[in-house]
Amino acid sequence: MAMTDDAAVPEDDLDGHTLEELGEYLDRGREPRDPSIENSAACRLALANLTRLTELSARALRQEADREPDRDEVWIAGLLDAIRSEVRSGRDIPVRHPDPTLRLALTEAAVRGMIRRAGDTMGGVIMGRCTLDGDVSAPGAVVRIDVTCALEFGLPVAVAADRLRERIRYALERHTELTVGAIDVTVDDVYPHREERE
Repeated sequence: MAMTDDAAVPEDDLDGHTLEELGEYLDRGREPRDPSIENSAACRLALANLTRLTELSARALRQEADREPDRDEVWIAGLLDAIRSEVRSGRDIPVRHPDPTLRLALTEAAVRGMIRRAGDTMGGVIMGRCTLDGDVSAPGAVVRIDVTCALEFGLPVAVAADRLRERIRYALERHTELTVGAIDVTVDDVYPHREERE
């Protein structure tokens, strides 16, 4: 059974750029425009993930940094590692087309992006790692999804995990032809409730 996880991504997977360079480019408001970044699908995906990370966690990170600076650095490093791995295109996932001469495919990175978006837009969840376990290139093969996430304090873990599973399954059934088996959700962190952060 093939498995692709969130291993470290070589710098050349970002078309010659580093995450640090992309972060600085984002901090400058993507100005002056850099065609080598803007014309790279991997760089645009990394920029989208860095933007989403900033939007989701800015307040929580400030609050946690005041209380537990060492833990905060580890948490941020873990999220950045997940982003690095998410930009790797990974395996091709075939998409059927009525014309047999056409070969269409989604990249594994695009599917991970769908999964991340399903969680990040749920409210109370910050997605971590995502693994597609199974032969995604074989139509009809069952694929297991394994994700980690941080949960806002006070949310019932079982209810949030079930809701996240439903959202992931819906997104994958709607946008891919994967045969999704189990969706394993691991809550590996808790962050402060919104009122506590303000």
